[in-house]
Amino acid sequence: MVCSLRDYLRMKHIFFSAIVIVAFMAGCVDSQETRSGAQSVMSQAEPDRLDALFSHPSPDSIPGGQRGEQIRLGYQLVVHTQEFAAPYVGNRLTCANCHLDAGLDPNSSSFVGLSRAYPEYRARTGRVVTLADRINECFERSLNGKPIPSDSHKLRAIVDYIEWLSKDVPAGSRMAWRGIPRIQAPKPPDTTNGAKVFTSRCAFCHGADGQGTMAAPAVWGPQSYNIGAEMARIPVAAAFIKSNMPRTRGWALSDQDAYDVAAYINSQPRPDFPDKGNDWPKGGKPADAPY
Repeated sequence: MVCSLRDYLRMKHIFFSAIVIVAFMAGCVDSQETRSGAQSVMSQAEPDRLDALFSHPSPDSIPGGQRGEQIRLGYQLVVHTQEFAAPYVGNRLTCANCHLDAGLDPNSSSFVGLSRAYPEYRARTGRVVTLADRINECFERSLNGKPIPSDSHKLRAIVDYIEWLSKDVPAGSRMAWRGIPRIQAPKPPDTTNGAKVFTSRCAFCHGADGQGTMAAPAVWGPQSYNIGAEMARIPVAAAFIKSNMPRTRGWALSDQDAYDVAAYINSQPRPDFPDKGNDWPKGGKPADAPY
């Protein structure tokens, strides 16, 4: 059964209304290395900026008419990407596999407030990108597909959904929840231990072969994200795993185990990203980039 946006948000509103998340950022999932240096230190340079509260709008505020229909379509595209955006997806993932709870989870690159950050310079592309550009990066990389045409109502619907989720976040405010809470491993990642962690903590949902099950997506192989995705970087994957996995039991793994299992997962085969040679055209490629 497809849950409506209104019903879904009514349930989530109980848990996420007006809470503050104090975190540093690591990562479609997003990372500060892919954004400009000026953006990453903005909070230090502008101490008078206000810290925003993490609060998504009430479902009662969904407007009527065509605008409301676009917002609802955007939600469906995020949650049921395979069904609603099939021509542009090259694997079995959905947007909500990384942006958990349809972009509402503050520990998994939430969409709340995101439209306030764009347009934004991104070092990986070497230019200023729009929110629509960033969405299409995810389709090409995390979904191993192709960009949605810029004039498509479906691309506009995802933008409309994110803009609606962001409407109560003041322009220019700091969003402490943006990205994923960063962690540091005490020791270099150990893929041998990572394999053990995967078997004991991840395989039940993601499959012993990492190819996914009805309960969870593939984490390597042809149906997973390609090497151009942010999640293909070990620190980003480790931060996501630490905060969110096992699902509904985030923060259950140690920082070291999160790094080890991330290294193990990202050591496995996955699709190439054909345009990787065009990334970081002005330099600044992070040391953990997998290519």
